Amino acid sequence: MRHKFGYKKLNRTSEHRKALIKNMLNSLVKYEQITTTLPKAKILKPQADKLITLGKKDTLQNIRRIISKLQDKASASKIRKNLSKRYENRKGGYTRIIKTGFRYGDNAPMAVIEFVDRDIEAKKVDKKKVEKNKETEKKTDIPQKVTA
Repeated sequence: MRHKFGYKKLNRTSEHRKALIKNMLNSLVKYEQITTTLPKAKILKPQADKLITLGKKDTLQNIRRIISKLQDKASASKIRKNLSKRYENRKGGYTRIIKTGFRYGDNAPMAVIEFVDRDIEAKKVDKKKVEKNKETEKKTDIPQKVTA
């Protein structure tokens, strides 16, 4: 029986678990879809839903609570400005978990956690920077004469 056990520990210390959840929340807010193991996704879902609910009521106290939970002002502003506006008519259930099978190396159950009406372009946030750098490198490459 699991009486009086409030959460799963994930075989981590409390500091490690808090840091893991914080990093996963930041990634979920930034990319709006992440792939992780099923137990981590099940722990992350209520945390993400609570942050969206806090962002819906735009008070100073809620802003401070979001920033203290995420430790990232860019993610906190995205919750307040974009995500809370997107879900203002929805009462709850802002995220979904989709089971994707098992990981090759250790057979761990994997899952995708994402926002329900997610922006598909948010997944490519960092990839545009890499493509721009490659384009500038191609332009700067000047063929050199080879003398034998």
